[in-house]
Amino acid sequence: NKEEAEARLERNKKDLADYQERLYAQDRLSLLIVFQARDGAGKDSTIEHVMSGVNPQGVHVVSFRQPSSEELDHDFLWRISRALPERGRIGIFNRSHYEEVVALKVHPEWLEGQQLPPGKRGKQFWKGRYDDINAFERHLDSSGTKIVKFFLHVSKDEQKRRFIARLDTP
Repeated sequence: NKEEAEARLERNKKDLADYQERLYAQDRLSLLIVFQARDGAGKDSTIEHVMSGVNPQGVHVVSFRQPSSEELDHDFLWRISRALPERGRIGIFNRSHYEEVVALKVHPEWLEGQQLPPGKRGKQFWKGRYDDINAFERHLDSSGTKIVKFFLHVSKDEQKRRFIARLDTP
């Protein structure tokens, strides 16, 4: 029930604050929390709600939008690398490096902006991106950045309802 859930959330916030304090004091590991979801699924509100119990000085939230011209002049993981949390800190990604596969497979024309060397953009290209992401995450893990991934799923009907509600309350 709602009261139990709220009480549990408060206990979890206290635990999270305690763990954050230890993470900072030990200064050996970092935590990267990745949120992926469709638009309107609640990434921002989830981040705000769940992380409300931690010290904001130890948390850095990054929202990845359309890449800038500077970001497009580097490899696709460059902007992700720049945003990683330092040891003792928590980093939160609102969207992430997975967009480089998900969004670009839906909109392959966006690859043109990446100034990539000539070549085919078929199965091998995408396999290479998957391999790069997996290797990148293995490297992060072995270097002390622990990754926790969340995919927030809402149905298309719920997404539509939320978008319509936004029209009523801009």
